[in-house]
Amino acid sequence: MPSTSKVARMLKPLLALPALLLFVPSPQQPAPANMPATAAAAPAMPADAKTLVNPVKPTAESQAQAKKMYGYDCAVCHGENGNGKGDLAADMKPPLKDYTDPAALKDLTDGEIFYIIKNGKGQMTGEGPRLNTDGTWNMVILVRSFAKK
Repeated sequence: MPSTSKVARMLKPLLALPALLLFVPSPQQPAPANMPATAAAAPAMPADAKTLVNPVKPTAESQAQAKKMYGYDCAVCHGENGNGKGDLAADMKPPLKDYTDPAALKDLTDGEIFYIIKNGKGQMTGEGPRLNTDGTWNMVILVRSFAKK
């Protein structure tokens, strides 16, 4: 028969398990069965997004800040230079657009790009409140600049 102290040492991890479970995040609710998983990530783009005009004039400082934010939040998927070949892009379906190709954004207005950055699209989550309005417009300018390099 094992000693009481040996049994106590063996049971200690089991007693700590319920406390650790408090720190495990709960699973998200799945998307409804009739909705593709990627469609649940962002609301539908409103029609007036197309008409939004970028009021921001870029400065060296504002573009440096946009590039910094892009590096934090976007480059891992979209690539450091916007070519769609970030570390996580290989497994994405459909493949990401190559923003260094001028044709990739030609059918999107600045307002639509603004809306996508702010709210997300498909598997991409939006910046939401992490990026203020001017910061989002500066990100639009940065993304458009990838095709000019």
